[in-house]
Amino acid sequence: MDIQSTDLTPRLSKQATGWLAIFASAFFFYLSTLTIRWAASYVTIGSAYFVFGRLLLGFGVVSVTMLLQKKRLQPKKYHYLIGRTLTNTFAVFCFYKAVETGSLAEANILNMTYPLFVALYSCFFLRGQRDLLSMLAVAAAIIGIWMILAPRGIDPSLANMWGLCSGVTAAAAIIYLNTSRRYHDSQTILFYMFGLGSILMLIFFHNAMFIPNLQELFFLLICSTTGVLGQYLLTYGFLYVSAVEGSIISSSRILLAALLGPLLVSDPTLTIAGWCGALLIFSANAMLALRKI
Repeated sequence: MDIQSTDLTPRLSKQATGWLAIFASAFFFYLSTLTIRWAASYVTIGSAYFVFGRLLLGFGVVSVTMLLQKKRLQPKKYHYLIGRTLTNTFAVFCFYKAVETGSLAEANILNMTYPLFVALYSCFFLRGQRDLLSMLAVAAAIIGIWMILAPRGIDPSLANMWGLCSGVTAAAAIIYLNTSRRYHDSQTILFYMFGLGSILMLIFFHNAMFIPNLQELFFLLICSTTGVLGQYLLTYGFLYVSAVEGSIISSSRILLAALLGPLLVSDPTLTIAGWCGALLIFSANAMLALRKI
């Protein structure tokens, strides 16, 4: 009994660390989008510049960290690193574009449809993640998301199409992260993702870049810093959790948008059906958290 308890404790501790890291990443990602919405009242900065700022700051942080730790890059599977870079960069751009052009809450909620697509991708490409309980949890979360969206009468506007597109591409980015994590350490993944992502944004959106004044720099730094923190925590958390599990835990950002949106950016409050949906999402989180214990 003592031996079993000893063997179980480290596993639970690592798993709990992964859960906490991904929950924290959800908070910082929401704060990043909140900064974009606040900035709109004071400055004019396009979503592409916010994405570039986030990637450039992240590249600087990971480069300095690797120099201080005297760590070398250890790329092994370049196609996973490139795939992670392309899908993540496009997902973040679509997400920030949805925040810029539409509702903050709707952008976050539509971005969080990605667990559905992660589950679909996992069924085809990750055989080890096809267990019935995970699929039931994903189904419950999807129902919860729909209950939040439907009462508000969301229409197929351009802003919402950006949000949904961010969900589809974010799912692919999560799959690439989870797979790449088997071959690469966090620093290698982040170095390529931030570095190559910055280059891509500069090539395709160089016309949106300019030298910011102090006020513009302030919002760019806040958005970039919170986004980079979220990215680091997400990458670290996926060391200890599966793609489907981590995706559902990340859906706590829906609750942040529902609770804080009305207070911070005057978003409409959720209806009773919406709160029932939120409860379903929490239930799905608990189901996934308990399934391996």
